[in-house]
Amino acid sequence: MSRKKKRRRNAGILPSLEDLLFYTVAEGQEKIPAHKFLTALKATGLRSGDPRLKECMDTLKETLKNTADGVTLDRHLFKKCVQSNIVLLTQAFRKKFVIPDFQSFASHIDELYESAKSLSGGQVADYIPQLAKFSPDLWAVSLCTVDGQRHTVGDTKVPFCLQSCVKPLKYAVAVHDYWHRVMNFLKKLAGNEYVGFSNATFQSERESGDRNFAIGYYLKEKKCFPEGTDMTSVLDFYFQLCSIEVTCESASVMAATLANGGICPITGERVLSPEAVRNTLSLMHSCGMYDFSGQFAFHVGLPAKSGVAGGILLVVPNVMGIMCWSPPLDKLGNSVRGIQFCTDLVELFNFHNYDNLRHFAKKHDPRREGGDQRVKSVINLLFAAYTGDTSALRRFALSSMDMEQRDYDSRTALHVAAAEGHTEVARFLLEACKVNPVPRDRWGNTPMEEAVHFGHHDVVTILQQYTDKYSPPADADDKESAEKSLDSLL
Repeated sequence: MSRKKKRRRNAGILPSLEDLLFYTVAEGQEKIPAHKFLTALKATGLRSGDPRLKECMDTLKETLKNTADGVTLDRHLFKKCVQSNIVLLTQAFRKKFVIPDFQSFASHIDELYESAKSLSGGQVADYIPQLAKFSPDLWAVSLCTVDGQRHTVGDTKVPFCLQSCVKPLKYAVAVHDYWHRVMNFLKKLAGNEYVGFSNATFQSERESGDRNFAIGYYLKEKKCFPEGTDMTSVLDFYFQLCSIEVTCESASVMAATLANGGICPITGERVLSPEAVRNTLSLMHSCGMYDFSGQFAFHVGLPAKSGVAGGILLVVPNVMGIMCWSPPLDKLGNSVRGIQFCTDLVELFNFHNYDNLRHFAKKHDPRREGGDQRVKSVINLLFAAYTGDTSALRRFALSSMDMEQRDYDSRTALHVAAAEGHTEVARFLLEACKVNPVPRDRWGNTPMEEAVHFGHHDVVTILQQYTDKYSPPADADDKESAEKSLDSLL
């Protein structure tokens, strides 16, 4: 930031990011209850337990201990809590993540979940005794976007074994790391969330793995292994890999790491090389769903891997990773509810690999905000000022909207607020957004003249306070800088 811009911020001409975030969450109040901030944060898709927000959350916890009620924060304390993570928080509240309207998207996911929940077909895998113990009613979906937005629904904290879902992951290990440090690698892939081991499942698989032993010895006969390979050790290692436990939530981060080109979204650590991810996704796309792989690639068009424990690891490249889990399987060994969810997901959203062909736009794209924002912004801004919707104006300010933009008649939001007598709107525009208090419309009228004309004396008083101390920019450079939106503060 230039020294000139720093001087303007210090002089109070430009609000800080922390100020705008406070105004957005506080909605006109002088203090913010901590739970209100956390609820607003959750609506963006971020979690308070996100490793990237650790400093912010630690400071929040310590700060609340020293407040009078242990619950609320004034503007000064709020700024102290968020300043360490202000860039990430600002991106979240400005809806600059890959899924801008995350609440709406999450509600669609919940609807797809409920639709698949009603399915009752399929059989829980029983050829491995340990898997047969799971209830057929268990059903869970978790997702994690490449920006670390999280959503879960159902039995997402119940541990289950990856089974064949581990195959693309261990293939990625082989490509990237030549089989070293498998469990450590999987934990990094999951952003250090839950990754365990089920010894009971391992023993169960080993005792019932006749087919795998037969296949192993057949491969050995055909010289598929290096000389001197110990088949028992190889199969034990395979059974151990299949017995690695995850939850839907931790597995969704694994899938998101693949979607993000090998970088874990919630830790920022590169776990896999781009080449390893490319090769892994290519295999998942072509043969990840047993004998259903061709139909899945045709109808869903996304890389995925299923397992007989009922999991489906689904990757939407550059967008998100999803783990679906429900034990009942169809005749081909895939989760009945999981297949239905994946199919419904791609029917609703344009996630299929070929949905983005030119002139093909029949589905929702949650990656984009609706409509032409440049055309709508003036209308939305002035309408909010007309109706006195200060909450909307706070959101606009945080999302980098130019709060001084004008309509065809060169009228600003302050003109409209003054004419309608909305004191809170006028105060917010002047105090938080630092707008010019004396703009003139096409007829030469200022907001002050509008307020006087319509007899809104409270607005006149507020405008007078800011008009008296307002001095226009000294030169073109100052004017341009003063009119910079929130983006200039980043």
